[in-house]
Order: sequence, then structure tokens, then C-alpha cells
Amino acid sequence: MSEQVKLLKPTVAIVGGGPAGLSAAKKLAEADIGEILVLEREAEAGGIPRHSDHTGYGIRDRYRLMAGPAYARTLLRDARAAGASIMTHTSVTDWDDEKTLLATSPEGRLRIRPEVILFATGARERPRTARMIVGDRPEGVLTTGQLQNLVHINGDRVGNTAVVINAELVSWSAVLTLKQSGCNVKTLVSEYPKSESYRLFRTVGRWGLRTPVLTSSRVIRILGRGRVTGVEVEHKITGERGVIACDTVVFTGDWIADHELLQKAGIEMSASSGPAVDTAMQTSKEGVFAVGNVNHPVETADVVALEGQYVASRIVEYLRGHRPGAAALPIETAPPIKWIAPSFHLPESFPPARGRLVAWVDQYIPRPTVTVFQGEKEIARRRLLWPAAPGRAFRIPSSLLKNAEAGCGPLRISIGS
Repeated sequence: MSEQVKLLKPTVAIVGGGPAGLSAAKKLAEADIGEILVLEREAEAGGIPRHSDHTGYGIRDRYRLMAGPAYARTLLRDARAAGASIMTHTSVTDWDDEKTLLATSPEGRLRIRPEVILFATGARERPRTARMIVGDRPEGVLTTGQLQNLVHINGDRVGNTAVVINAELVSWSAVLTLKQSGCNVKTLVSEYPKSESYRLFRTVGRWGLRTPVLTSSRVIRILGRGRVTGVEVEHKITGERGVIACDTVVFTGDWIADHELLQKAGIEMSASSGPAVDTAMQTSKEGVFAVGNVNHPVETADVVALEGQYVASRIVEYLRGHRPGAAALPIETAPPIKWIAPSFHLPESFPPARGRLVAWVDQYIPRPTVTVFQGEKEIARRRLLWPAAPGRAFRIPSSLLKNAEAGCGPLRISIGS
């Protein structure tokens, strides 16, 4: 006898129960538009903050400083209190048709056919195998997510001495976790001339956590058979090589969006590895939206929580029949911008979340000038007070797009010193 598949028909299905998904669920439930269903594959909703047992969460959206687990619990509590349904241990695996998701859950197999689907699946770090670093295959090689699961969820120890690869914000999160587990961090290794994280984090890391950053360098080999014994490091400018002894290596950053389901649906993708969305966060597929780090890996939890609140408003308007008045304008970029999100601008309609475009660059520019063209016409130019730096989001005010005209062709954004 074939297994019976249960059909669910919520108004909105949210795939992913992290800060973006839960924040969207709360606001959607408060709008009283119908059933809001969050589908979360892990045992508990809350996303990455659940695994990050250190402070630094909730500043922008909650206006207070919170530890990761407490922040995750607060988001979950508020979504449930607003009336959203949360299904955990539930993995969305495929599409049954263009409007119906297939999922597995403790209740069995599910077909989920909502009016709107919101993807809030986030991003993941590339593992060692995807970074083309040669050497042995010993134990003790982790990503930040694996590290924090081991330490904060399972209560395990990871090693005695560690090297952290990259120096982004998440890299310092890894350092905090390693320190809490009793592991001494010898250094962070960054390929860039300056550490990727903000000056505050570099200062606290160097003096408070007593952890140096080895810049303009890269790990080229991992050593060890049964267990890591060290890493070979090469200076990118001088070519000088040396070995740093350690028994743990943590790969941080180098993000890729969790985009597989979006790709399966034939949704247009962007250079960020996530879906190409417009400023209302709708994808190329009608009624399918995407929010948070699946669009632009990677922003902090409080920023994507605010994006969740924003996309909820756009979805409510969509369900009530409000549509943009003009066709979306593609947003193109020039080096050193690697990608920008959103990928499409809706003129005379919805601005992007928080009034900002999110870009990623591969060159440090301390006082960047942003220029916007439409066709051959320059429509905006502004020098910004904050740097464009590799390894962290570079935020561009969306007010620079205010002179864009509907039907006049794509926009092109460039930055220079």
C-alpha cells in the first residue's frame, strides 16, 4: 500500500526558521491574513544564534544586547505568540508542481500548497573540500557551524590549539566558541592586507582575546594523519612559507546561499549564489519571495530579522493585490563589486529593506565613491563615509537610485576611490 501524503494549504509557507523567517512569521501572523506556517528542518527553530552561546545579538531589532540562544528563544516565542505555526524536524525536499512543496516530517510526507512561499533558508560556509586546500584528511577540521554545534549543543571539547581561516565577523564568533571550550587560538589567517571585520572587532580580538591576525596570507596545506598537527601558510606577497602547529582548524566565512530548492524551481539566480530578487524581495517566480542570507550571504542576525519584518509587509501587500506600477530595472555592477542585492530595482515603488543595497567587494577602498548610471547617463554619485572592505557587507544607500526612470534600461553601479 502506498504511503498517504498529507496536503497542507497555509496562506504563507516560510521555509527556514532562523531570525529572518521567524521575524517575518510574527509580522505576517499579526496581519491576520490567514495561516502562517514555518518549516524548520532542525529540532528547534532559531537558526544560527541557537548555536552561538555568546553575546552580540538583538541590537538593531530588539534594542538590547543578547546572547545567541536567548535571542533565538525570543524570536520563536514572539512568532508563536502572534499565531504562527512552527513545524520542526521538517525538511522541504522538492517541488511537487510549481506551486506545491514536498516535505518530510514526523507526521510523514507532506504536500504544502500555499498562496505565497517565502524562502528564508540562509547560507552556509564552504567546507575545506570546496576551498581546494591540499594535504591530509585528519580529524579536527571544522566549519564554524560544526564547531558551535559540537561545543554549544553537544557540550564537546574540540582540541587544545587552533588556527582560524579568515578574519570575518563569524571568524571572531568562532574564536569566542573556541576560547569557551578551552582551546587556545594561535591566529586568524586572512588573505587580505587588512582583517575583514570591523575595527572594533579587530581591536577587541587582538587585545581582549589576545588573538592576532596574520594578513596577506593563506593556508595552502593541512598537515596530520589521525589528527591535525599543523597548517602550512604562505605569505601572498613575499611567497615565504611556514608551518603553524595546531590540532584544530576552523574554516569560517566564504559563504554560499542555501539555494538548491530555488534552483530546482528554475528561479533566476544572481552572482551572490542566491536568487535574483527585486526590492520587494520577490523572485522571478510569481508568489515566491526570498529574504535574509539566502539573498546575500552574509549579514548579521538582527539585520536579517529586520529584513524579515520588511518582506512580511511586502507579502501582505501582494496578497491584497498591490503590485508594482512599473517593470523592474536590472541592477548591474562593475569590479571590484562581486555582487549586489537586490538584483532589480522597482522605480516609483518599493525601496529595498532598510533603504540599503547590499554589495560584496574584493578590494579595500577606505573612502569609496559610488556612481550610478542608467544607460550612458550618470544619475547619481556620492562619496560614502564608510569603507568598502572584503569579507563584510558594503551597504549602499538606495536613495542613489531615486532618479532612475522606468523603461530607460538597466542600472549600473560602480565604486572607486
